[in-house]
Amino acid sequence: MQPYELSVADAAEAIRARRLSPVELVDSVLDRIERVEPHLHAYVAVTAEQARRSARAAEREAADGSFRGPLHGIPMGLKDLIDVAGTATTASSRVRSGHRAEADSTVAARLAAAGAVLVGKTHTHEFAYGLITPQTHNARDQGRVAGGSSGGSAVAVAAGAAGFTLGTDTGGSIRVPAALNGVVGLKPTYGLVPRHGVTALSWSLDHVGPLTRTVEDAALVLPALAGHDPRDPASLVTYPADQRPPRGTDLTGVRVGVPRNYYFDQVTTDVETAVRRAIDRLEDLGARLVEVEIPMTRYIRATQWGLMVPEATAYHERTLRTVPDRYTEDVRLLLEAGELLPAGDYLRAQRARTMMRQAWTGLFDEVDVIAAPTVSTVAVPAGQDTITWPDGTVESVSDAYVRLSAPANLTGVPSLSVPVGHDPAGLPIGMQLLGPPLGESELLRVGHAYEQSEPARALAPVA
Repeated sequence: MQPYELSVADAAEAIRARRLSPVELVDSVLDRIERVEPHLHAYVAVTAEQARRSARAAEREAADGSFRGPLHGIPMGLKDLIDVAGTATTASSRVRSGHRAEADSTVAARLAAAGAVLVGKTHTHEFAYGLITPQTHNARDQGRVAGGSSGGSAVAVAAGAAGFTLGTDTGGSIRVPAALNGVVGLKPTYGLVPRHGVTALSWSLDHVGPLTRTVEDAALVLPALAGHDPRDPASLVTYPADQRPPRGTDLTGVRVGVPRNYYFDQVTTDVETAVRRAIDRLEDLGARLVEVEIPMTRYIRATQWGLMVPEATAYHERTLRTVPDRYTEDVRLLLEAGELLPAGDYLRAQRARTMMRQAWTGLFDEVDVIAAPTVSTVAVPAGQDTITWPDGTVESVSDAYVRLSAPANLTGVPSLSVPVGHDPAGLPIGMQLLGPPLGESELLRVGHAYEQSEPARALAPVA
């Protein structure tokens, strides 16, 4: 096994035991990037020289016995919305041409303090406003979409071109590409991870979180990110200190909610089969399955768009008027549409979101986690715009991808996407676990138990 193939947990153990040096690990990942990047296009920029300097510093610290923790010397990629001082933050857009960050974002500073090594900035759908990331190719099939908006982050992890990455999630932008590329994606509780220094799409829906090869790795990255930052008005004061999951697979006593509506209403047969099989596996591990009714489902899509569209337009108000031609057409049209949305509709969306949060709080009186598909279908071929369901319903690809992930953004609850198999063509399928606010530890416990009991479900880095 090559160093780039190691999980964060295994690499950290090898570095601590002096069986692997940070320099060897970072060099292996940089070599891997050089091999796969020409056909995957996961990265906007690769910071090779900076990474090698940081790896040498991490190696010196390790030799002196100054081990910073499980992220010491681990190569990471950051979505190109996340500021790193002196490095461009382009948001994969011509609008940001020539921009360089003056200071580190909170998450970049915290990861650097934990010893992680930046190897590059990963592609996003322009300003995170889309579910495709068109410049990046799916890690399992280059003719298919990577998912978005954190497509570059997911593909880098799936390809072994980073130990872990960070993405952002406004309607599913961590979990959707995680599911489509066969990796783990965690959207934490709203406010758990500060967003200071992260380019906004929609301030009331945006989250920052990790994409990793395993659930255990996500649990190792999260504590380095979480914690109050007064520069983010939504930042929570309280947060769980240690999210590392237990190594056992016993889920006795865990109540797993299985939706009787919404989440399985319009999904492909392959997705439903794989996710229901995974839910049955949770029951085999001791969990008790409980049917639940998802509340207010008829308002989910309208509320999501009613919040996101005007908030995004407000953020881009100046550049939309001064340099509109620098935006890609799909993003520009969405931003212009936001100027036409009445203030009353935005306020009604805010009220609907409040009601949804209250209703979802009641759901978690009945269950500890909810298990459902992450995405309704696998990665579609590049260029495909719509999906036609068996009943004749035609849905845009973006709507099909965001439909099952948006509720967690609207309610602010944490959601974890875990690979649970693939379709006959080998395309990955994900199951998402949703929990109550600050319920990350239970999500990670359940996801880790499933992962440990089904090792064959975890996909190795692509060739």
